[in-house]
Amino acid sequence: MTQPLMTRLLGAMALLCVVALPCAAADDEEPFVEAGWQTPAAPQDADLLPFYTSLSGLSFAVDAKSLTIDKDGVARFTMVATSKSGAKNVSYEGLRCATMERKLYAVGSADGSWTRARDPQWLPIAIAGSTVPHGTLAKEYICKDSRIPGKATAIVNDLRYHRSPFSPQT
Repeated sequence: MTQPLMTRLLGAMALLCVVALPCAAADDEEPFVEAGWQTPAAPQDADLLPFYTSLSGLSFAVDAKSLTIDKDGVARFTMVATSKSGAKNVSYEGLRCATMERKLYAVGSADGSWTRARDPQWLPIAIAGSTVPHGTLAKEYICKDSRIPGKATAIVNDLRYHRSPFSPQT
C-alpha cells in the first residue's frame, strides 16, 4: 500500500472514531428501568377531574386519587372516557415525558376490578386519533421540557382548577 493511500485510510478511520464517540457516550447513559406498579382502587365519580380534549364524542377525566409520579419518571393514572350515552371506559396508564410515550397497564370493569393488559408496550403519543387525550395530558398538564417538573398534587390542582391555556374555564 502506498504512503498517501495509507495516510488517507488512517485519516478516514480517525474521522470515523471521532464521529462514533458521541454515539458511544450516549450508549453509556443509564437505561430506562421501569418501577413496579399496582392497580389503584376503582375510580369514584367524586374524584374524577375532567379535562378538555378536541376528540369529539367522548369526555375524559383523570382520577385524582390514582395519579402518581414515580421514581422512574413515569406519571401513572386512571383515565375515564365517557361517551355521550354515559358508557365508560376505564384504564390505568403510564406516561413518559422523556420519550412522549404512553403505556396501557390495565382496563377497569364495571364491578371495580382490573384486567391487566396482555402485552403492555410503550407506544408513541400522536396528536391525532385515540392518543389525543394522552397528548393533552402530556402537553398541558404533566410534561414540561421532556420531564415532569412538579409533584402529583400540583398536577391534580392544575386539572382541578383547569390551569391549562387550552382548557375552557369552568
